[in-house]
Amino acid sequence: MKIGILLGDDIGLEVVPECVKVMKAAASRSGLNIDWRPLPVGKRGHEEHGDTLPAVTEKALHDLNGWVCGPIGHATYPRNDPTWVMPPIRKKYELFAAIRPSLSHSNLKSIHKNVDIVFVRELTEGMLYSETVVGGAPEFRPNDDITIAMRVITRKGSNRVAREAFEIARTRARKKVTAAHKEPVYRLACGMFAEECRKVAREFPDVAFEESMIDTISMKLVMVPQQYDVVVTTNQFGDILTDIGAGLVGGLGLAPGLCVGERQAMAQATHGSAPDIAGRNVANPYAMIISGQMLLQWLGRKHGEPKAIAAADRIRTAVDRVIAEAKCLTSDLGGNAGTTQMGDAIAAAVLAA
Repeated sequence: MKIGILLGDDIGLEVVPECVKVMKAAASRSGLNIDWRPLPVGKRGHEEHGDTLPAVTEKALHDLNGWVCGPIGHATYPRNDPTWVMPPIRKKYELFAAIRPSLSHSNLKSIHKNVDIVFVRELTEGMLYSETVVGGAPEFRPNDDITIAMRVITRKGSNRVAREAFEIARTRARKKVTAAHKEPVYRLACGMFAEECRKVAREFPDVAFEESMIDTISMKLVMVPQQYDVVVTTNQFGDILTDIGAGLVGGLGLAPGLCVGERQAMAQATHGSAPDIAGRNVANPYAMIISGQMLLQWLGRKHGEPKAIAAADRIRTAVDRVIAEAKCLTSDLGGNAGTTQMGDAIAAAVLAA
């Protein structure tokens, strides 16, 4: 396996090394060989090469199976400078789906218990133009009183994100997919997405399938999230639903993520770069570590590599153990451990398993 290391900005410089530390421990314990490739991105990329996605990184990523990418601090980047942008990694490498689990833990404070949902969000279409457009922008203002925005939905994009959701559901105990949309209102756009979900559903007779209006599922997620297993939806709807999911189980510190394509995947936690706490060794590494775990699990499934799946299972077991013992948790989880201390505890639990 060839895996890149992109630290990102701010707390990325702290949580990504903990993720890699844990992944290396799990790989070693499982006999999985990984060729690690450190690559510059974000502020470091700009400082060294004059761009937040340097050509050296862009070229190298094409040859990797996947990479771990820390949060990017683009909110503080200079405006109106094309070299200071959110690196368009998802678009350039056709990472078409964001897989974002929301999992509650019995001994951690959360709005709901017994929550175990995987959100699958389409990434290459919709209205979020930084991720979906190569040139130009799908929104414009012809005069000071009018703004026009476009939303793009394709059969290809809808079909492949639905297929990813059903493949994930097939590996889970409940084997259920919920497609979230607003077809009665957006009859062509959401209608096309719903049509493709229904087509894919017929290919997975072992997986239960249902549809829900986006407003209905938003309400029910707050009230009874336990009824959902895998939820698949379009880009902007997914952007919102996944943050609801994170809020249900304790916040963005517990919100890992994996962006996947046909042959590559990027582990990237849902949270931002949190410059206000950067450099203080207090950031929660959970989301980044579980993102790395998800990358190993996905690579194992895609490549038929049992060692990668075994490594992923070791990380999951180790994280659950450290959380259950509650001796090395960061302050947001009710403990007093630092970032590195929590990472060390998880890596030690991996090696002890």
